[in-house]
Amino acid sequence: MEALKVVVYHNDPRTAQALAVSLSQHFNTVQHARKYDEVRAAVQQQQADVLVMDLETSRSDEVRRLHREFPSLCIVGTHRLADEKIWTEALDQGAADVCEPRDVEVVRSVMRERGLRVAA
Repeated sequence: MEALKVVVYHNDPRTAQALAVSLSQHFNTVQHARKYDEVRAAVQQQQADVLVMDLETSRSDEVRRLHREFPSLCIVGTHRLADEKIWTEALDQGAADVCEPRDVEVVRSVMRERGLRVAA
C-alpha cells in the first residue's frame, strides 16, 4: 500500500462509498467528504495528496480554485458522461485526469497520475 492520503467527494453516496472502499485497498488513508462543503476541510485536515471529485455537481470553476489553493493536490475528476470538452476544461483548470466514476478507472487514474505502478 502506498502512503497517499485520498479524499473522495461524490454527490451519490453509493458511488462515493464504492470509490472509497476500492481506493482503500490501495492507499492507507481514504476519507469520504459527504457534502461539498466538507471537501476543503478534508483536504486540509488529511493533508491529502489526491482528491477524487465529482465534476457533475461541482461548480465549473471549483477545480481551478482548489488547484490554486492546493497546488500539489492531484485532482482526479469523475463524470458519467465526460466528453472531450469536459475533459479539456477540467485539465485546463488543473485536474490531473477525468474518468467515469467506476472504481477501477478511478484507481488506475490515481495510480497513473501519482506515478505508481498499476498491478495487472
